[in-house]
Amino acid sequence: MSKMAGRGPSSRVVETDTPIAYVQMDGLAMMKIIKHCHEESAGNLKMAQGALLGLVVKNRLEITNCFAFPKNDESMDEEEYQLNMMRRLRRVNVDHFHVGWYQSSDVGNFLSLSLLESQFHYQTSIDESVVVIYDTAKTARGFLTCKAYRLTPQAINMYKEGEFTPEALRNLKVGFETLFVEVPVVVKNSLLTNIMLTEIDEMVPEDEGTKFLDLGTASVLEGQLRSMMDRVDELNQEAIKFNRFQVQVIRQQQDKHRFTLKRAQENAARSAKGEPPLPEEDLSKLFRPIPVPPRLNPMIIAGQISTYSQHISQFCSQSLAKLYITQSLQQAKESANN
Repeated sequence: MSKMAGRGPSSRVVETDTPIAYVQMDGLAMMKIIKHCHEESAGNLKMAQGALLGLVVKNRLEITNCFAFPKNDESMDEEEYQLNMMRRLRRVNVDHFHVGWYQSSDVGNFLSLSLLESQFHYQTSIDESVVVIYDTAKTARGFLTCKAYRLTPQAINMYKEGEFTPEALRNLKVGFETLFVEVPVVVKNSLLTNIMLTEIDEMVPEDEGTKFLDLGTASVLEGQLRSMMDRVDELNQEAIKFNRFQVQVIRQQQDKHRFTLKRAQENAARSAKGEPPLPEEDLSKLFRPIPVPPRLNPMIIAGQISTYSQHISQFCSQSLAKLYITQSLQQAKESANN
């Protein structure tokens, strides 16, 4: 399960029931998330996770600071560590209210049971909380990917009910497409920061930006397709389990029907002989209900496949745009040489 901050503070900067329309993230907080996620991925460690701090103003969630969760250390209490961090930030007059958490991902591979459970605990204790997903692999290829998500009311009701049977999910109208809702992310910098970035941009050599037109997309596309194939295999295994359950249910129903007919024939024969009928048997004891396989995991796998499909479609369209841009640049260069 993903690391979680203590269940969040009860006090808020602005009390409001207005849903979050968009997330406004300070450039410094964004850079801290990027730095942490790339450091973890470079060291071949597990996914990077951390807490988001900020405040709520009307229908805008402002993320002004963040800090990383401690690495796997059994001697350290995670909740106590996070509370101490927020106390220290409060002493130096930094926004210390918990507004969510962030997590790194690899080419869109972030949807999991632990993510759902963690966001459910956050969102039920802090109504405005979001989870920010930063994709290190896509960003390294020139596509800055930082998205914010919130659980839908249907997903929250599903976890409150605690039942993941097909009937329960059908009644709640929950599917992989209704688990999360994406919240737009806007990055905001101060005027001084924008001035500094402008000066830094002038100092960057002209050939430094050519890497953003890198056409070596085969490795990225291959990785995404392989990941999708793995998820399709997992979904196929889940489908086999559910089909096996359905076959067992049908067989049990047939056994119950045969038992009922046999008992009726025996009672009819005893009645013809003037004997009392046999006592009724509790079918639920003779035929124990077959446990229904939970459908939450297959739904998450289907959602991950959908995410991979969207990323592949987006990546291919952007790659085609790069090819056309490169073709135009090449033609312009040839014309200039002639």
